[in-house]
Amino acid sequence: MYEFKRLVKAVAFGGVLAASMAPIAANASVLLEGWSGSGDSGFGTIALEKNDDGSSQEIFFSDYADLSFDSGVNFFGRSHDSFYVNNNGNISFNGSVGSFTPEEFPITRFGDDDFDDGGDGGECGEACSDIPQEVQQTRSTFTANNEEIEAPAELNTIAMIAPFWADVDTGCDDCGDVFIGSPNAETLVITWDRVGFYPSDSSLTNTFQLVLIDRADTGAGNFDVEFRYEDINWTTGDASDGENGLGGTPAQAGYDAGDGVNFFTLPGSRTDEVVNLDTAASNTDTAGIWKFAIRDGELPGDNAENPILPVINPETPTDYNFEFVIIEPETPIFIDPDVAVGYDYIVNSGPNITSVMLPTGFGDDVYDLWLWDAALMDWFDTGEDLLGGVTYDFDTAVDRFRILGIEASEMVDPTDPQAFVTALTFDDTGVINMNQNAITEFVDDAQAVSAPAGLGIFALSLLVFLRARKHRA
Repeated sequence: MYEFKRLVKAVAFGGVLAASMAPIAANASVLLEGWSGSGDSGFGTIALEKNDDGSSQEIFFSDYADLSFDSGVNFFGRSHDSFYVNNNGNISFNGSVGSFTPEEFPITRFGDDDFDDGGDGGECGEACSDIPQEVQQTRSTFTANNEEIEAPAELNTIAMIAPFWADVDTGCDDCGDVFIGSPNAETLVITWDRVGFYPSDSSLTNTFQLVLIDRADTGAGNFDVEFRYEDINWTTGDASDGENGLGGTPAQAGYDAGDGVNFFTLPGSRTDEVVNLDTAASNTDTAGIWKFAIRDGELPGDNAENPILPVINPETPTDYNFEFVIIEPETPIFIDPDVAVGYDYIVNSGPNITSVMLPTGFGDDVYDLWLWDAALMDWFDTGEDLLGGVTYDFDTAVDRFRILGIEASEMVDPTDPQAFVTALTFDDTGVINMNQNAITEFVDDAQAVSAPAGLGIFALSLLVFLRARKHRA
């Protein structure tokens, strides 16, 4: 598995396992191209003239007359109506970024509005008076230990979405270009097409896209992000200690809220494995395409009120399969299938379960705990009562357990994917594959079934959501 630092949560969801960077069979082109008005390039217009480490002017969503994004984007609680396209494989909010060697997320970097002189190299003004001197910086400098410092919320720190942050150089004669275009009213596409690496080297080229999709239909500022990797052959520029496009400090893929806390990186980032992003399994059914939904400023799966819905097998609509990437075993991971009167949790492979916390809002919120007797090959009642909202620690880690005691009068629909949220912790790191199977009960008195409001499902496909811990003295 991959080594990550200062994490709170890493979640992978059933359906598609993307914890491995092992290549799989190549697919047809994953690029969005050739739409009406996309021009000779097939990708829209030139976003940046040929350059090294350059950035576009500030681009407003409203610059595109037929494009939606009327509310801009809500990215981890900060609303943005504009952005910058940076040559080095990313876009940023609140300021441009010219850095060519990818720094490990999270990064605290201040935008133009946080400087007395407008951000052109001056020092941090009054707004930054409470920030330690080592993180008072110009807009072109990163701090070395920024992951330990949370940026004050009132500061407009620079946020980044990076499909492939590395030292892109389009100055070579045989290199391609960076394009921007809008295939429809809801979609904006930035394409790095056949781009080379520093210094002006086109011996290897990369082609990839960043796609922003307006989802205001689900709430103001909501949007989807897609990374589309068509052809990845190099990872590193020479100025990042690379040689012939490889080695050194390889590319980073993911995004960073700029607040020193919320960030995400794709598996393989800043390692040699990042070169496999075009062929490795992803969190969708298609190799080379990663997709994320940003709702109310956060990723679904971060809490029970912002759930990710599962993929349901129509042949077994009350059974759900989950796969998790566990980075911090003691951090609760929330999962949820449908439930009627109880359900079984069964680990098929990977770490065992050390604790469980069940939800509230189901009758008396008292549940019966059953465990598995391997000798008898059957369940037995432990006599333990589990209370909703209270963490129960198993005496020893278990690979399965059963919960009963949900009153049939609650009429919870076993095929409703927003029925019951459970928090689990585990005894080790690694990949876990497990099932959560609903136990149903027939009710003669037919009536409408329902699920309590505010609950949801945390299962779909691999998602690694990373949060930096605050460093405590």
